[in-house]
Amino acid sequence: MSTSLAEVTTAPGAVETAQWWDVGTDCTLVMSTPGAEPELWDDFIDGALYSYREHGAERAIDEDVLRDPAMTSLFLTALDSTGTVVGGVRAQGPYGAVEESHAVVEWDGQPGLTAVRKMIGDRLPFGVVEIKTAWTAKHDRGRNLTAALARMPLHATAILGAKFAMATAAAHVLDRWRSSGGIVVSRIPATPYPDARYQTKMMWWDRAEFARSAEPQQISTILAESRILLPLMAGLDADDTAAGSDA
Repeated sequence: MSTSLAEVTTAPGAVETAQWWDVGTDCTLVMSTPGAEPELWDDFIDGALYSYREHGAERAIDEDVLRDPAMTSLFLTALDSTGTVVGGVRAQGPYGAVEESHAVVEWDGQPGLTAVRKMIGDRLPFGVVEIKTAWTAKHDRGRNLTAALARMPLHATAILGAKFAMATAAAHVLDRWRSSGGIVVSRIPATPYPDARYQTKMMWWDRAEFARSAEPQQISTILAESRILLPLMAGLDADDTAAGSDA
C-alpha cells in the first residue's frame, strides 16, 4: 500500500480538497477544483504549458480554454517536498453531448471519426468524463508518478458520478496508463494529432470493470485512495461538475 491519509479539507457550502502522501512518488497528491484551489490551479497550468512546449506538442492545448476554470471539473497535482508542482492531470465532464469531447476534433476528417462518435455516444447515458492535459516534469519520478496520475480516471468517475472515463494520447503514452485498467481501442485507427509525428489513440476505463485488467498494486492503491476521497464524492454537486470540452 503506497498511500497514507494526510488531510481532507472541507467547509460548509464549499467544494472539498483532499491531499495525501504517496510513498511511491515521495509527493503529496492533491485533488481539488480550480475554484477551490486557484493558486494551485495556476501552478498546474504553468507546468502543463511548459511541459507540452518542451515536447513540441503545444498545439494539443488551447491555452485560453485551459485557463477557463469552468472547463475543468476536477484536477490532480503532485507536489514535491518543496511544494513545487511536478505533475498533474485534469478531468472534464460528465458530458451531455458527443461534441463536448475534444476527441471529435482530433479525429476530424479521419477514418475513425464515426466510430469515435459512436463509442462516446453509446456511453453518455451512463456518464462519461474525459481525462486531459496530463504532464510530468522532465525526468521527475518516472513511472511512479505516471502510475499515480493513471489512477485519476477511476477517481474522477467515482467523484463525478460517471461509469466511464476516456482519454486520447499517443500510443506510447497510453501504454503507461494501462496499469490502472485502461483499455486502448484497437479497432479505431490512430489519428495524426496534433501533427504527423504522433499517432493518437483512444483509451477507456470502466469503473465497474477496471480490476479485470489493472495491475494488483494499482487496484489496492486506488481502493485506499478512494477512502480518502469519500468526502469529495459527497461534496461536489451538479453545478460544480458540468465542465465542457477542449484543451
